[in-house]
Amino acid sequence: MKVIVIGGIAGGASFATRFRRLNEQNEILILERGEHISIASCALPYYLGGVITDRNALIERTPAILKQNNNIDVRVRHEVTAIDPARHRLSVKNLDSGEQYEETYDKLVLSTGARPVLPPISGIETATNAFTLRSLTDGDRIKNYIQTEAPQQVTILGAGAAGVELAENFRQLGLSVTLVDQADKVMQPYDIELADFLEKELEKNGVDVKLGVTIQLVADSGRELHLSDGSVLNTDMLVVVTGVTPNSEIAKNAGLQLWADGHIIVNNQFATSAPDIYAIGDVIETTSRITGLPIPSLLSSAANRQGHLLADILNGEPLHYPGFVGVSAVKVFNLTASMVGYSEQTLQAAGITNYASVFITPFDHAYFYPNAKRLNIKLIYEPDTGKILGGQFVGENGVDKRSGELSAAIAGGLTIDELPGIELPYSPPYSAPRDPLNMAGYVGINQRQQANQTVKYDDLTETERCDGTFLDIRETGKTASGTIDSDLAIPLTELRDRLTEIPTGHTVYILYRKGLGPYNASRILAGNGYDVKIVTE
Repeated sequence: MKVIVIGGIAGGASFATRFRRLNEQNEILILERGEHISIASCALPYYLGGVITDRNALIERTPAILKQNNNIDVRVRHEVTAIDPARHRLSVKNLDSGEQYEETYDKLVLSTGARPVLPPISGIETATNAFTLRSLTDGDRIKNYIQTEAPQQVTILGAGAAGVELAENFRQLGLSVTLVDQADKVMQPYDIELADFLEKELEKNGVDVKLGVTIQLVADSGRELHLSDGSVLNTDMLVVVTGVTPNSEIAKNAGLQLWADGHIIVNNQFATSAPDIYAIGDVIETTSRITGLPIPSLLSSAANRQGHLLADILNGEPLHYPGFVGVSAVKVFNLTASMVGYSEQTLQAAGITNYASVFITPFDHAYFYPNAKRLNIKLIYEPDTGKILGGQFVGENGVDKRSGELSAAIAGGLTIDELPGIELPYSPPYSAPRDPLNMAGYVGINQRQQANQTVKYDDLTETERCDGTFLDIRETGKTASGTIDSDLAIPLTELRDRLTEIPTGHTVYILYRKGLGPYNASRILAGNGYDVKIVTE
């Protein structure tokens, strides 16, 4: 059997090497239009920042290594220009020599990935200092520009994961950094409670964050950036990282079925709508393991696992892809952010409104052990069933550990009610007797048991808002976690001694929503005869 793989960066190389280990007889050919295969593209910001100094370390495999170790034929700088599914035939162009030829296949794997989205900015095409970052070649161009032109001021358009990582690494080089995004927060699609921590961390480390604006015009060969608010930025270098779009044109031209956003439609064995053609990685839209809805799997880790699984499937194993949970992590100076599954923003975008959330700020390990730091955790779940829909974590330590544990819990079908029962390792340097993930489960149980006592502010009538007393239980000096104005502020630690200050005869709405505080306050007030509800935004 002859198997051709189009694209050799992540999923394609993973598939090919696994498939060879399973079968020595098959002919395997990788066609890659770029200059390299098996690139650690997620490490590029750290290569640019000098954290990773060995460029060759980013190249996990070369064509020569794959030929020698795996007997895989790899042709870089070879672009597939057309697929003929009926004839099982490809048109190929050697980008160096210009030669054009055809290849036949028995099975075809599309691992063509995605490419940067360039917003329509007037003048950017004439900028000599503007870059995108997706490939090692892109990284080499940026690094060479920094070394030869010695820029002092860099502007990054796009405050997602790539933009934030670049901001940190450019600051490590001593550059002045401005981060621009048209959204109202950094790190889409994190919810605002978590994104605020990251924005403050960026600003604390000298990054000028400009939100709610975008670049409308590039002038002076890229040195002058006109923003949508009328202001002008002077910059020595511009890096655009505003998202990606799937490289699916060749699939579309071959008649394969695509989703509206351009991702290739596949089933749970990665088969496309054309016989003997499969697709993996950034170019496909798979199924959410949480909601069952279509969802792109834009992570190199997912592409690698999909490639490994597809090799088993094509070797005859009766396996199926279980769906995509989606767990990622980002370093933001001294903080780490991680997200699992859905945020409120992505749930609302998917049309899902039946959810509740838990927000707690426990210590990352035992409070009495030195250097205990707060770990901000937000879990989202279905209030009726307790099904976990997602989680977001921000802190200095232990973030990736908890998000990985939550991802495993979701994959295992655990509900928020079952999180307290998870046995997690305890030792004072690493955790508390009840791990932060256990604590999130306890709070979720409390909320579900008191479901009739938790309301969303938007669901309150005007009469309820006017008649009720909105109580803020923050301790003195603590930052508010929401935007609702309070009628009365009594710290939780003083609540029992100041009950007489709270009007009776009307509902008391507790505002401060982090951790166990609202629940404890509600029990104190309810135990003293008050009608009490916890209000969320």
